[in-house]
Amino acid sequence: MSTIGVGVIGLGWMGRVHSQAYLRVPHHFPDLKPAPRLVTAADPVAELRDDATRRYGFARTAASWAEVLADPEVAAVSVTTPTDLHAEVGVAAAKAGKHIWIEKPVGRDAGEAAAVADAATAAGVQSTVGFNYRNAPAVARARELIAAGHIGAVTHARFRFLGDYAAHPMGALSWRFTRARSGSGVLGDLMSHAADLARHLVGPLTAVVADQATFIAERPTPAGATSHYATATGALAPVENEDWAACLVRFASGARGSLEASRVSVADQNNYGFEIHGTKGAVAWDFRRMGELRVSTGDGYQNVALATEYVGPGVGEYAAFQPGAGIAMGYDDLKVIEAANFLRSISDGAPHGPTLDDAVHAARATAAMSESFHTGTWVTL
Repeated sequence: MSTIGVGVIGLGWMGRVHSQAYLRVPHHFPDLKPAPRLVTAADPVAELRDDATRRYGFARTAASWAEVLADPEVAAVSVTTPTDLHAEVGVAAAKAGKHIWIEKPVGRDAGEAAAVADAATAAGVQSTVGFNYRNAPAVARARELIAAGHIGAVTHARFRFLGDYAAHPMGALSWRFTRARSGSGVLGDLMSHAADLARHLVGPLTAVVADQATFIAERPTPAGATSHYATATGALAPVENEDWAACLVRFASGARGSLEASRVSVADQNNYGFEIHGTKGAVAWDFRRMGELRVSTGDGYQNVALATEYVGPGVGEYAAFQPGAGIAMGYDDLKVIEAANFLRSISDGAPHGPTLDDAVHAARATAAMSESFHTGTWVTL
């Protein structure tokens, strides 16, 4: 088939990102078939539906997500709703025979994530999950260097996902701060990325010991729908999940590591990245300098510097966006790669990129961190 009908369920920021990514796939991957065709978008907010039609050219919109799944022209769906709907919509999409691109965390807990994964397996549909930081070409290069043994055996690593989007004490009490809507707080939101990236680069996590905290105990309730970047002036209500979390981790390889995530880290705007050390070298990456990988390889061991490598064509999917090294890519480009891999999976009948099984692994890791916080002990995954 030359095209495939897609639907987007949830038209907030991430729904817009998915819609834009689908539209850009033919620009960057012109030979990829099937090419996406935007069919139906769903959101309960009429203004967002109107915007989706005007801005992205969806053929039709609906207030109910069920209408997207009932549409015979829709073969693949993006699930970009608040977390409390992920499992319900994801399972229903699989049972309807739709291929699924779903944002993380796939559910409010590991059980919900597993339910979606099991439904997709039973239905024989393809899936991918929004672990977009894997798609940065510099991350692909780091994985290549590690796998080829250029830094020796990994000894220890640090992964950080630090943000300030909730640092303002008058930040609105959106759905992200309530257990019924989101389940966990920063564990599901940012730590899931850290856990996935750690597993992707270093290998399976086998045990964790963790701590967590809520630093802003109350937030003002918003007057209506709001983003997690907005402030409000309504009556204060309790924050029900964690602002910050960190853990020590043991990997199956014998390596050790630390993972930290925060949504209230003043002066940290999307401070995401890692440092991975081996017996012969190291690699380091900062999302804010996405095209740069700091690399140390060789046999010097002591007093060895990190050199900056500017990734370019031939590394990951960089060539689909820019012709030469050092030309910056952006966050939305990573989602275009994610969309392209999703479509490749549908075409090939085999996974490209992270799948629902990867989402289950990340959910089990963050669940183990939460358990460790409550028990004060190491927890085995």
